[in-house]
Parts: sequence; C-alpha cells; structure tokens
Amino acid sequence: MSPENTPTGNVPRVKSASISGSAPQSSSGPLKGLYLRKQDLRRGIELMFFAYRDFTGEADQMLSNLGLGRAHHRVIYFVGRQPGMSVSDLLAILKITKQSLSRVLSHLINAGYIQQTQGARDKRQRLLSLTKKGEALEAKLTDLQCRRFAAAYSARGGAAVDGFVKVLSSLLDDEIRADLRQQYPDHID
Repeated sequence: MSPENTPTGNVPRVKSASISGSAPQSSSGPLKGLYLRKQDLRRGIELMFFAYRDFTGEADQMLSNLGLGRAHHRVIYFVGRQPGMSVSDLLAILKITKQSLSRVLSHLINAGYIQQTQGARDKRQRLLSLTKKGEALEAKLTDLQCRRFAAAYSARGGAAVDGFVKVLSSLLDDEIRADLRQQYPDHID
C-alpha cells in the first residue's frame, strides 16, 4: 500500500486558496461568514474524504485481519446500538439492497458475531442482536473510533464540536435528520 493510501498516514496537504477577502477576520483570529467559494467547498470535501479515511483506517485494519470489511462494521455497529432490531429496520438505516445485506449478515451470523431470532408477534420478522463475540468486536471498534473523536473534540473545544455537529447534520437528507432529531433533540436542529 502506498504511503498516501495508508489508513493511518498523514493527511496530504490540500492545495489552499487564499480566503482573504472572503470573510472578515475577528481580532480573536477565527474567520466568520459563509464559505461558499468553490475552492473552500472543495477543501471541505477533501477534508471530509481524508478524515473519513483516517477515521476508518484503524478499524478497517482490525476488520481486515478478521476477514471482515466496512459493510460488516456498519451492521455490527447498528445492531449493537439497537439490540433486537429487525432486518427491515437495518435495511432502512443502511439504505442497501436485501441481497447486499443478506450476504454480509449471513457471514456475520455464520462467524458467530450476530444472532437472529423470530419476532414474538410476527414469526416472519427476524430480530438481530450481537453475540458475546460480536459485542466484544463492536466494543473494540467503537473504542478505536471514540478515542479519535475524543482527541479531536478535546483539541478543538466545545464551540468547534457544536459547529461540527451542525455542519454534519446539515449534510444529512431531511428524512434521516428528522429521525436523528427524535433521538438527539438537543443536538440536531
């Protein structure tokens, strides 16, 4: 793997364009205003790509060592967050085809990470939960990613965290934002 594709490698320097004149600078230093110029938007897109690459890098390596990938990680994560969730609910969250989920889910069930049970009221319903093995893997993966978030949050402070959450929530489609607003009413506007 080349250094620029190394999951834990340094973020390549993004070609920066001068943003002087695009927004006034306060005496405390941070720029204020909207950053809607093409180069500023591209910088945001590139930073999102690089941040996602590095955010997932350590988890990807752990998963790869187990013969698993990001699709497996997403399933393990969301089933861990909502034990007893239905396959239909998981499909709605992941927005993937039944065929794609079936392949990943079968692998996780056969490998002993997820167990599947029938619904109490509807026997056709398949309910998913993590096994002890699945819980252990989910905890390790989430711990890796929580440490990265904690370091970034600590380095930037509360105002930056609030701004980050607002920007991320604004990138979401209206439907998922409405769903998350119900779960996190104090954090998603």
